[in-house]
Amino acid sequence: MIRRTALVDEHLIDLFCDSVELWTLIEPNFQFVDEGDTIPVDVTLAIYGDYGKPFTDFNVGITTEKGKKIYRRTDYLLEMDNDFRHAVIRAYDRTALKHALLNFYSTYLLHNNWGVLIHSSCVIENGEAHLFAGDSGCGKSTAARLSRPRKLLSDEATLIKITPTGVTVFNSPFRSDIFAASGGTPCPLRSIQLLHQSLENRSVTLKKGEALLRFYKMAFYWSNEPSDFPKILRLFQVMLDQVPVCDLYFQKNNTFWQLISEQEHIQEKVSVHG
Repeated sequence: MIRRTALVDEHLIDLFCDSVELWTLIEPNFQFVDEGDTIPVDVTLAIYGDYGKPFTDFNVGITTEKGKKIYRRTDYLLEMDNDFRHAVIRAYDRTALKHALLNFYSTYLLHNNWGVLIHSSCVIENGEAHLFAGDSGCGKSTAARLSRPRKLLSDEATLIKITPTGVTVFNSPFRSDIFAASGGTPCPLRSIQLLHQSLENRSVTLKKGEALLRFYKMAFYWSNEPSDFPKILRLFQVMLDQVPVCDLYFQKNNTFWQLISEQEHIQEKVSVHG
């Protein structure tokens, strides 16, 4: 059994894993603390392999059994205690584990009203984070690739802390293709770009109401609790009160960064004169 303590954003997770294959997904992407440290952990997560069948679809069944919340898919099982201090993942393979980890941590963040995981990529420019989101195939990975050599805080799941006094993006260990080691330090979220591939570059700033309706659907979110939906909406409202959302129509080259820079100058002028 492999055991390490990982720091994810501001939370310490005591990790156990019985599968060398599954551990190859964890090790390159999670930041581990010194084994000599005796800091109390926030949550314990045990990971076991050899579960279930190959992936068939994204449907997740949610039940409550013996004081635990159970999330079932053909290729993984996630069990979480009601106090959200202990969790178990049983996974068929690395892909199943990746999806189960997203389920686990998004549920944990929402329980603590701390923040969200967004299906997106996120890039650092001049010490600030810019998030790229949109429908499947819109170009999230393309925008991330065209943004090199800028640091990448996420390539699939952006990890965001939301408070009334600031919105911060952390280096996400929940990766698709680009290891988290290529990420950077936490940064304030400067903009949210909803992507559309186009023959020309242009940008349209959205009103908050429209931005909320379109953007909250991009959160990683599994719950059958009626109280959780208003909670996630409130988190998004707090975020969008502080961060502008734009429709970004972009060519397949890096010139869209000039457009993002122009957005920032316009917002600064509005702030000064507002």
